[in-house]
Amino acid sequence: MAFFFIRTAILILLATAACTAALTPPSNSTDLAALLAFKEQLKDPLGILAGNWTATESFCLWAGVSCDSRQRVTGLVFSDVQLQGSITPSLGNLSFLSTLILGNTSITGTVPNELGSLPWLQNLNLSFNSLSGTIPHILGNLTRLEILDLTQNHFFGGIPHELHNLRSLVYLGLPGNELSGPIPQGLFNNTPNLSEIRLGLNRLTGAIPGSVSSLLKLEALVLEKNLLSGPVPPSLFNMSQLQVLAVGRNNLSGPIPGNESFHLPMLQTIALQENQFHGPIPLGLSTCQNLVELSLAVNNFTGSVPSWLAALPKLTLIYLAMNGLTGKIPVELSNHTGLLGLDLSENNLEGSIPDSFGNLLSIEELDLSSNLLSGAIPKSLTNLTYLANLNLSFNRLGGQIPEGGVFLNITLKSLMGNNALCGLPRLGIAQCPNTSKQSRPKQLLIKVLLPAVLAFFILAVFLYMMLARMKVNKRRKMPVPSDTDMQNYQLISYHELVRATSNFTDNNLLGEGSFGKVFKGELDDGSLIAIKVLNMRQESASKSFDTECRALRMTRHRNLVRIVSTCSNLDFKALILEYMPHGSLDDSLYLNDGRQLSFLQRVGIMLDVAMALEYLHHQHFEVVLHCDLKPSNILLDKDMIAHVSDFGISKLLVGDENSITLTSMPGTVGYMAPEFGSTGKASRASDIYSFGIVLLEILTRKRPTDPMFVSELSLRQWVSQAFPHELSNVVDSSILQDEFNNGIDDASRTPEDFSVTNTYLASVIELALLCSRVAPEERIPMNDVVVKLNRIKSNYSSQLGNKS
Repeated sequence: MAFFFIRTAILILLATAACTAALTPPSNSTDLAALLAFKEQLKDPLGILAGNWTATESFCLWAGVSCDSRQRVTGLVFSDVQLQGSITPSLGNLSFLSTLILGNTSITGTVPNELGSLPWLQNLNLSFNSLSGTIPHILGNLTRLEILDLTQNHFFGGIPHELHNLRSLVYLGLPGNELSGPIPQGLFNNTPNLSEIRLGLNRLTGAIPGSVSSLLKLEALVLEKNLLSGPVPPSLFNMSQLQVLAVGRNNLSGPIPGNESFHLPMLQTIALQENQFHGPIPLGLSTCQNLVELSLAVNNFTGSVPSWLAALPKLTLIYLAMNGLTGKIPVELSNHTGLLGLDLSENNLEGSIPDSFGNLLSIEELDLSSNLLSGAIPKSLTNLTYLANLNLSFNRLGGQIPEGGVFLNITLKSLMGNNALCGLPRLGIAQCPNTSKQSRPKQLLIKVLLPAVLAFFILAVFLYMMLARMKVNKRRKMPVPSDTDMQNYQLISYHELVRATSNFTDNNLLGEGSFGKVFKGELDDGSLIAIKVLNMRQESASKSFDTECRALRMTRHRNLVRIVSTCSNLDFKALILEYMPHGSLDDSLYLNDGRQLSFLQRVGIMLDVAMALEYLHHQHFEVVLHCDLKPSNILLDKDMIAHVSDFGISKLLVGDENSITLTSMPGTVGYMAPEFGSTGKASRASDIYSFGIVLLEILTRKRPTDPMFVSELSLRQWVSQAFPHELSNVVDSSILQDEFNNGIDDASRTPEDFSVTNTYLASVIELALLCSRVAPEERIPMNDVVVKLNRIKSNYSSQLGNKS
C-alpha cells in the first residue's frame, strides 16, 4: 500500500511539471545561442556585428535580425556587406526563421544540412558568395520555401532531384555555378507556383525537361551558357505567361515550331543565339507584340529577314548575325523608329542599304558587315546622331562615302572590304574622281599637271615610308593602337571577340573576379588585347561598365591602362584594354613568389602608381577617385611599367568638393580606408590610404587579409611595431637576398651594402605608414608622395650604381 501511494505521488508531480511546462512561453535562449554562434564563425571586418550585437540590448534589436511578437527570430538579413566566414550549423536551431538572406557577403565553406530542418523557411538567398560543395539534398524538406537563390557560387555536382518537393517554390536561381549533369526530369512536377527558373552559366547537359511546360505561371526560363542539347520542347512555345526565354549558348538544335503551335503573348525577350537551330525565322514571333529583344544570332536560320518585324512596336534589339539569311533588307524596318540595335552581319543579304534607314533616329548599333550588299552608302545615315557603332565592312558597296555624322569618326575597320568606295583620304581611301568635262586652257596645263605629278611622287614616297613602317610595327606586334588611332577606334563586335578569344576558352582566361572575367585575345591584324567581360548577372554591372568607360575615356596618362574599344549589347558588355604581358602586381608578388621583383623595381612600380594617382587627384580637370586600389588592379607591361586599371567604382569630385558620400561600401576589404565605415565618405585621402597599404604589401609580401591579421592586429600595425629597427622581421626576404644581383656579385657584397638597402627600406616604409594613418587629414598628399618616392628611387639608383 505504501508503494502505491509513493507511485501515485510521483505521477502527480510529473503531471504537474508537464502542465507547468505547457504554460511556459517558448524560450528564446536557443535563438540567442544560434546568433552568437553565427557571429563567432565570421570575421566581420567592417565591425557591423561587433558594434551592434551586444548583450546590452535585446537580440531582436540587433542589425540584420527581425523577430515576431514572441521574440523569436524570424529573419536574418545581410546583403552586400563583408562578413567573411562560414555558415554555422547552429542556424538550424532558429526554428521560427522564415527569411535567411546572406547575399554578396563573402561567405565560404558549404551549406550546412541543418538548414534543411527549418520548417518555416520561405526565403533562402546565399547568392554571390564563394560557397562550394554540392547542394544539400535535405533542402528538399523545406516545403514552405518560396525563394531559393544560390546564384554565383562554386557549387558542383548535380541538381538534387529532391528539390521537386519544394511545392511552394516561386523562384529557383542556381546560375553561375559549376553544376553538371542533366536537369532532373521530375524537377518541376510538383512546383505549380514556379515563375522563374534561372540555371544559366553552368555545365548542365542533356535535354530541357518537357515538364517545364506544365508550369502555367512560368514567366522566365533562363538556361543560357550550358551544354544542353536536343530540341526545345514544342510545348514551351505555347506558354501564355512566359516573358523571358533565354537558352542561348548551348548545343540545342532543330526547327522552331510553326505559327499554329506558337503562342507567347507576354514574351519580351527570346534569346536562342549560338545554338544549331535551323529553318526559317518562326512566323509565330509576329504575334509577340510585347517583344523587346530578339536574339537568334549564330545559328543556321535560313530564308529572308521578315518584314513583319517592323510591326512589333516594342522591339528595340534585333540580332540575326551569322546565319544563312538571304534576300534584301526589308525597307519596312525603317519604320521602326524605336530600334536601338540591328545586327544582320555575316549572312548572304544582297541589294542596297535602304535610304530610309536614316529614319532610325534612336539606333545606336548598326552592323551590316560581311554580306553581299551593293550600291552607295545612304547619305541619310549622317542623320543618326545616336549611332555609335556602324559596321559596313566586307560588302560590295561603292561610291562617295557620306560626310558628317557617324562618318566623322568612323575607322577603316568599319569600311574595309568595299573596294569601290571613295572619298575619305584620312583613312587612305582615295578621293572620288572628278567627272567634270569642262575643257581647260592649254596655258593651265603646266600649272595643274606639274603640281599633280609632283604631289603624286611625294604621295608615293610617303606611302612607301608608311608601308615600311607598318611592316616594322607588324613585326614588333604592337599590342594596341596609338593614341591617335584610339580616338577614332570603332566599337568591336561580339563576333570579333569570339574569334579573338577562341570563343572565350579557359586557355585565354587571364583572371576573374566579382566583376566578371578577363581574357587574352588576338585580333585579325595580330594585335593582342585584354577583354574584360562583365558579369551581367550582377545588378551593378551596367553601371560599373558606364563608370569605367567614362573614367578611362576622359583620362590619359602613361600609368593608366588605356581603353582600346568597347562591346556592348543587352546581355553582353566588355571593355577592350591594352594587353599587359606581365599581368598584375598581385601575380608578380604571389604567383611568382615575388622573386622577380627587386627592391628597386618595387619602388619603381609604386612610383608609377603614385604618378597615376597624382594625375587623377591634382592634374586632371576633374578630380577622379579610384576607390579600389589593390595589387590586382595594378598591371605591368612588357617593360614592367605599372598601369592602374579597374575604374568600375571610381567617383568624381565636382567643383570645390573635398569628399563624396557613398551609397554603398566601395573597394575591397583590407584596402578600404577606415572612414568608409564611420562616415561613408570617400576623398583623395581614401585613395592615399589604399596606396599606403599596397606599398606595405609590396615590401612585406603579406596581404592585409592574411589569416595572421586577426583581432586587433593589422598589416599596418604589424609593420609599425617592427619600425624602424626590426624591419628584417617583416620585409620580404627576397628583397635583401636578390637586391644586388644587378650591380654587385654575391662575393663582393659587404655589410654596408645591406645597410644601404635597409636605410632606403626604412624610408619607403615610413612613407607607407604616413599614407595609411587612421585620420584622413594626417595622410600625406599624393603629389608629395611622388616627390619623396622619386627622390628615394633616384638616390638609391645612384648609390647602387656607385657600388657596381
